Amino acid sequence: MEDSNLFRFPLPAGGPVAEAMDYLLDAGQKTILFLDVLRERGNIYMEHLKKGKPPVLTFNYKVIMDGRKLARPVNHDLIQILPKEGMSVDSGKRPVIIIDPRAGHGPGIGGSKQDSEIGMSMKAGHPVYFITFYPEPCPGQIYDDIQQAQVQFIEEVIRRHPQSEKPTMIGNCQGGWAVALLGADRPDITGPLVLNGSPLSYWAGLEGQNAMRYMGGVLGGVWVISLITDLNNGKFDGVNLVSSFENLNPSNTWWSKQYNVWANVDTEAERYLDFEKWWNGYFFMTSEEIHFIVGDLFIGNKLEHGKLELKPGKKIDLKNMEDPVLVFASKGDNITPPQQALNWIATVYGTVEEVKRRHQTIVYMVHEKVGHLGIFVSGSVARKEHREIINSIDLLDYLPPGLYEMHIDEEETSLPGGIRNYNVRFEERQMEDIMALDDGREDEKAFYTVAAVSDINEKFYQTFLSPLVRMVSNEQTAEIKHWLHPLRMSRYGFSDLNPFMLPVSSLASQVRENRRPADPENSLLAVEKAMSASIAAGLDWYRDVRDAGSEFIFRMLYDNPWMDMLFPETRDASGKTPGEKVIRDRLEKQARKDDREKWLNAMEKGGYAEGMVRVIAALAGADLIFDQREFKAAEDIILADERLRKISSDDLKQMVKEQSRILETDKALALISLKKLLPAARDRKNALVTAQKIAESDLIVVHQEKTIMDTITKILAEDDPAVPAK
Repeated sequence: MEDSNLFRFPLPAGGPVAEAMDYLLDAGQKTILFLDVLRERGNIYMEHLKKGKPPVLTFNYKVIMDGRKLARPVNHDLIQILPKEGMSVDSGKRPVIIIDPRAGHGPGIGGSKQDSEIGMSMKAGHPVYFITFYPEPCPGQIYDDIQQAQVQFIEEVIRRHPQSEKPTMIGNCQGGWAVALLGADRPDITGPLVLNGSPLSYWAGLEGQNAMRYMGGVLGGVWVISLITDLNNGKFDGVNLVSSFENLNPSNTWWSKQYNVWANVDTEAERYLDFEKWWNGYFFMTSEEIHFIVGDLFIGNKLEHGKLELKPGKKIDLKNMEDPVLVFASKGDNITPPQQALNWIATVYGTVEEVKRRHQTIVYMVHEKVGHLGIFVSGSVARKEHREIINSIDLLDYLPPGLYEMHIDEEETSLPGGIRNYNVRFEERQMEDIMALDDGREDEKAFYTVAAVSDINEKFYQTFLSPLVRMVSNEQTAEIKHWLHPLRMSRYGFSDLNPFMLPVSSLASQVRENRRPADPENSLLAVEKAMSASIAAGLDWYRDVRDAGSEFIFRMLYDNPWMDMLFPETRDASGKTPGEKVIRDRLEKQARKDDREKWLNAMEKGGYAEGMVRVIAALAGADLIFDQREFKAAEDIILADERLRKISSDDLKQMVKEQSRILETDKALALISLKKLLPAARDRKNALVTAQKIAESDLIVVHQEKTIMDTITKILAEDDPAVPAK
């Protein structure tokens, strides 16, 4: 048998013929190995299906609460992640709860690798919990049921960690708006909120880009969702959402992803199969759930405009969020571009002053190139961005209220084990900095018309067409439709269910035993790569033409004088009519006036603790940059001070907010008032030493810090010969 092996024969040495033979043998072997990868993918898909599509977590876990057993059953569970060998979890540290997206796929992407959100959280010693879900929804469940279950899950985590601070909530993609809803509806149980690649401004985007936002309008609105659910016997098949994501980037879907595996089949197979296991796990939703997501959130954009109702009379206002919010977005994300992740801040609050007045802290970070899935999946992102997000969570509570951009700088020194060491800084920003990422918001006006047309089309469909569609749909037709979807067929069609794939496994085994990769210098490999690049470029050209056509059709249908006449809309980007805007501006003006009076009256209230915190806040924020090293210096100062270390963490956080607002209201008067707060010479000396330590903590004393140092020194030295004037 060995002599008959097809993969053992000598190749001619040297020359173009030898090079061609070398390349053809390599290509043939890679083709067989690639087919075997597709066979494995199909088998994994079928095996995952038989197991009930459990979470694709690389960590062990145990179920804490089963949502199907609640008074209002839902297909969600609360699970606790069990630490791997060598990991140590401190039950007294703030717990982390992660919510993955329900965007057609199953749960687990936030912990599908060791280097992941879950991995980084556990390495930092945090207890980690995960809200998972099953492939099939409970009959009749609506989103309010799911949120009430999530509330009970969070309360259970709090009960398990009574000595800890409120849990950090991390939401990935659509899990992000779920976290935002929880934070706005129940701020009493949520801690800091982390929104990764999460759309909250559904109409936002750049003209000529972000074509996905036009899809609802081009298709005529939410009636298409009703048609799909009717054809599927009352449920929405998540494969339709996945198919939409696949179509966004045809060059990657139809060529580059497969070519990359084929060209690097010796090294890429495992990574590809791990990801495909999650990507191919299609989950279902009830008709009510998908209508809430598409109709109320995406097409209606009701969450951003404060008009979303989880149930009648229960409106959600994002201004009600009380805990710090950290938004992580990327310019390379074509599903949730930075505009959709960030514009809601300007819409909801209007000005940074309003953010501060409400004692809110909002931080954002924009990656330059990582794609949508890379935000949750990439190991390099987990080892840098997610690691530093987790490590900075507790710092967010001590940031003065305001809007900040988070930067992560790599330092020259490394940690033990070759781990990279980073320094984090938070730079103050204005709303204009967020809006600079957009090209204006005039293009969003047409979406009001889309929402109106969608409502009309939906009523027409439900009245005249839906009864007919439901008459010809049943569980059997839905099951046939389910299995005939191209994405599913492309999986099981290459599995062992297909008899034509039977020889592939044995051929692949022979190839692995006799693998002969082509020489990397083989000129035909360069030709192959050039051809691949041209195919990808051609598909990118098709995508650009298609997207431009989609945008043109959208503008032609909705952004024209006829539609303006039929559907007159006077609302601005914040969703307010001119009359509502006048009332809002008047109320906010009065609120700002009252707020100023409040903090002016508080200037001289307090004592040593308030004075020291005011000094720390004044120096730390002098250059509008809050550095991680400044937080560390402040922590050391507080721990070394007998009077300060007695203050509880909650009281200290509140004090930081209050003293920061006092400084914001009138910095000159706030510094002069230090004389009243620190009457004793010993306390004034401590304040000056503290100011010096904070100023020098980030290694550079900038002009703004020196100016405030000189001012504080002069003020505290007045009428006190025991304090030397500078």
